[in-house]
Amino acid sequence: MKASRSLRGFCVSLVLILGAAAAPAEELSPPKTAVEEVRDTLHGVELVDPYRWLEDQESPRTRAWIGEENAFSRSVLDKLPGRDAIAKRLEALTRVDTTTVPRERGGRYFFSRRGKDADLPVLYVRRGAKGADEVLIDPRPMSPDGSVSIALLDISEDGRRIAYGVRSGGEDEVVVKFRDVETKADLADVLPKGRYSGVAFGRSPEQVFYSRRLKEGPRVFRHTMGADPAADLQIFGDGVTPEKIIAVSTDSGRWLIATILYGSAATKTEIYAQDLAQVSGRLAPIVTGIEARFTGVVGGDTLFLNTNWNAPNGRVLAVSLPKPGAPETWREVVREGHGTIQSVATAGGKLFVNTLEEVQERIRMFHPTGQTAGTVSFETLGSLSGVTGRWRGSEAFFTFTSFTTPTEIWRCETKSGKRTIWSRPQVPFDPSGYEVSQVWYPSKDGTRIPMFLAHKRGLKLDGTNPTYLYGYGGFTLSQLPSFSALKAVWMERGGVYALANLRGGGEFGEAWHKAAMLEKKQNCFDDFIAAAEWLIKHRYTAPAHLAIGGGSNGGLLVGAAVTQRPDLFTAVVCSYPLLDMVRYHRFLVASYWVPEYGSADKPEQFAFLKAYSPYHNVKPGADYPSVLFITGDSDTRVAPLHARKMTALMQAEARPREGEPILLLYDTKAGHTRGFNTPVPKLVADQTDELSFLLWQTGATSRQD
Repeated sequence: MKASRSLRGFCVSLVLILGAAAAPAEELSPPKTAVEEVRDTLHGVELVDPYRWLEDQESPRTRAWIGEENAFSRSVLDKLPGRDAIAKRLEALTRVDTTTVPRERGGRYFFSRRGKDADLPVLYVRRGAKGADEVLIDPRPMSPDGSVSIALLDISEDGRRIAYGVRSGGEDEVVVKFRDVETKADLADVLPKGRYSGVAFGRSPEQVFYSRRLKEGPRVFRHTMGADPAADLQIFGDGVTPEKIIAVSTDSGRWLIATILYGSAATKTEIYAQDLAQVSGRLAPIVTGIEARFTGVVGGDTLFLNTNWNAPNGRVLAVSLPKPGAPETWREVVREGHGTIQSVATAGGKLFVNTLEEVQERIRMFHPTGQTAGTVSFETLGSLSGVTGRWRGSEAFFTFTSFTTPTEIWRCETKSGKRTIWSRPQVPFDPSGYEVSQVWYPSKDGTRIPMFLAHKRGLKLDGTNPTYLYGYGGFTLSQLPSFSALKAVWMERGGVYALANLRGGGEFGEAWHKAAMLEKKQNCFDDFIAAAEWLIKHRYTAPAHLAIGGGSNGGLLVGAAVTQRPDLFTAVVCSYPLLDMVRYHRFLVASYWVPEYGSADKPEQFAFLKAYSPYHNVKPGADYPSVLFITGDSDTRVAPLHARKMTALMQAEARPREGEPILLLYDTKAGHTRGFNTPVPKLVADQTDELSFLLWQTGATSRQD
């Protein structure tokens, strides 16, 4: 196997050199990184960290190192063949009119649209269903390079005022501003830069509630428009510690709902509610002391709870907000079934319950009594999401997408169930030449794992297809088919795109999630490795043509996969990753994730964290595939130090293989993710780097459309 990969590397290098498309082999030698060992003893075990100094993001030495690494990566990537053609095709697929799901208030529809000739999305308002679209906020003048973006946070009940966040780069922190919809002018009120978990108008546009993370933990405040935000009254959160999150929302300005999450994808939540019509009201407990997850949506004076309490696959309970009563008295509206409930929304007096059945998504509609009211589904394997609407309204909106279907927005008349297209981007991609399928394969312990595959029709199973295997496996996040320009070009070039539904996600309820939490996290990695083995066994590909990718928790996934089974892969794209699992919880907001991963501060958890921590399992002199690490300064969620330290370690310790370097792309402005709010030129440039790297390393550079 290693011989075939070495031959593949030699052939690729030869093609690049003969075609003057890449640097000579000596130019693929990375910069030298200073080793300064720091020795710690944790629970009786000595740990040696040679690159602890790279944790200091602002030190001159680290900044110089970042510059050297970026220069090295550019010297390799900029010379790869076909970059101009790849970029041109990506831009053609990206520069189309793209719209977000609309939100209606006071007869006005609010949505963002990135026009085909625009680099950033613009916030619009439409007065009435057939009114003209008016620009409400254009973020493009806010920064010359497009690094500043906006996000709609809430709309007042009368539709005359909005709250929006201004974000620099990809930071999670925003500055909150307010705008008058009639005058299209900002108000004087500004909430300071911070990490907010909900900004919501009260009964009138003059009252705003918000949750903001402070050093001591999240807190809920009430702001009166025109008053000094520094004097805002804290109304909730005393004693809530930093590893928890408080999310706030209001419905029709009547009910304020506060949800305490015990970490990201918490296995436990609490819910509190306040009747804003009561002058002396306070946030009173609805759900407390139950070891289960609850999320609530309001319909009239009823709180509908989506919960896994005594129902691992989920069920929906109805609670009277004026008189909630004891949990035993709550009415079951939607009982637990074979499928897994992903989310619940309310619109037009009905419940829209998003359900996964064998990882195939559908929306089931119910009357508040629990009587069924219809189902929304599509024949194509894909993803349904984004249901929005008003309880007293007559319509709901949702999205549909697949590997071969760009995201469509549908409008549903809640009374009749009739569906019509509200927005469909005109993307120059013909889906008829491609197929999407679902397969099942056994993991190491025999558990059956589903996986989606997308590729050209008539694919030959001869073991030579370039294949990109992607995964996540954590925090109850279900992985479903979706469209992107990168995936489309990959398939056009003859590539197979594989998406594995690993344990740790939410595809089969809480049991599936817990099967890869804490000491069971290795199950997630085993599932991913088994997916690679299945693709190889069934001749979709071979190690010389197989690449893997993942971001954030998925970056941890591919980091573990490449350190445990480097023989299976030829290339790795590791984005915004967690990699030092012994120290991860010390940085930024990583305390949110301790319920998911555990903490090395505890002896029993230290043992399993160290056992799979990618940074602690790089083997000196081992034969590793090429890795492209991606991160950036503005990632205020996953500390970029993980990618910095892992890059240095692998460059120093891995046995160099010709044409298969360890690279780091480090953005000094961007943050944790790329997407709709990323400027188009930046999005195209980043995807060109990633795609050209994948095509190069999988030996697919000669394949054409």
